[in-house]
Amino acid sequence: MKTETRTSAAPPLICDLGALTAPDLAVVDALARLRRAAARHGVRLVLRNADGPLRELLAFSGLAAVLLVEPDEQQDGGRGGLLPGLQAGRQAEQREEDLGVEEVGDPGDPAR
Repeated sequence: MKTETRTSAAPPLICDLGALTAPDLAVVDALARLRRAAARHGVRLVLRNADGPLRELLAFSGLAAVLLVEPDEQQDGGRGGLLPGLQAGRQAEQREEDLGVEEVGDPGDPAR
């Protein structure tokens, strides 16, 4: 049995989303599945003409780092495909739990 191996020299799969008028989470799910299937075959998925609402949905769903959005000079000001509000090389802030804070109950309430 001969197995076929694909090299990284395979051309990327370009998905043009210019005709998409009202993106929703079903579109995001389909794009995530398409990216996964393409990766299984050694092909890179590139999203073209992704508008602002779709970019925001990708950021909201956490897929912005996984799905490659082709840069659009008019939409992102030359930031190289970064989504609105994101900065390259930055990480989310981690907060420490407040220590010494205790819940205060009403003295008239029975203890559980």
